[in-house]
Amino acid sequence: MPGTLYLVATPIGNLADITHRALQVLRDVALVACEDTRHTRKLLQHYGLDTKTISYHEHNEQQRARELVELLQQGCDVAVVSDAGTPSISDPGFRLVRAAIENGVAVVPVPGPSALIAALVAAGLPTDEFFFGGFLPARSSARRARLTELRAVPGTLIFYEAPHRLAASLKDAYEVLGEREAVVARELTKLHEEIRRGRLSELAAHYSQTEPRGEIVLLIDRNVLDQAPAVETSQASVSDLVTRFEAEGLERRAALKKAARELGLSRAEAYRRLLAERGQNLQG
Repeated sequence: MPGTLYLVATPIGNLADITHRALQVLRDVALVACEDTRHTRKLLQHYGLDTKTISYHEHNEQQRARELVELLQQGCDVAVVSDAGTPSISDPGFRLVRAAIENGVAVVPVPGPSALIAALVAAGLPTDEFFFGGFLPARSSARRARLTELRAVPGTLIFYEAPHRLAASLKDAYEVLGEREAVVARELTKLHEEIRRGRLSELAAHYSQTEPRGEIVLLIDRNVLDQAPAVETSQASVSDLVTRFEAEGLERRAALKKAARELGLSRAEAYRRLLAERGQNLQG
């Protein structure tokens, strides 16, 4: 008989948040597949467990999934954990689950902590419908395009965000989605847990002055309080951006490179647009 694949949720900060069932499964399986073996080893040692671990992360997920399915088919029980929270939620796990199902291996969830759910229930925003969008794109143009796609979603929007991009994401959200109530939940269940509530414009102003630290969940209400002027970055003029950056002191080449990055374009495409725009301007 093949073994069982367990998807085990682990604490997102406070180690006391692990369940009795999760500990039992982690004790009984033959192998624990984890993002960072050093990180998971600390958790196992904290609870006196010596189960063997193996790395399973985004860089080796495809190859490792095949290896783990072979072990499962041989009768070994395997647990998958992420560094924090529930596997497969913005973490590795999906490919292994699909492979296990395709090969007739039982997949069993062992529920527990999830940062997005913890943030949602404490945010004070509607919980009857919500949309989880993972991480927003890093580039402003792609991020604004993604937010535009989600503008009409009739539920609370939830994203994970990196600290150094939070202020820019809040600004883009305000300009694309309009003024809405929002919440930034930071370092949930940890010593410096913070849940800051306010309007998108207020939060954008706050975090433009103070860069946060730690793990962040951003939640945005579905209701628009006031419409904000939405400027589509993808339609912005390369020429205008280059002129602005040159006025700020950049040389022409550096200004063009920065404009290309802002618009999500290759440098060659940005240069082509610049010539076309300035040619049109001269003709006009």
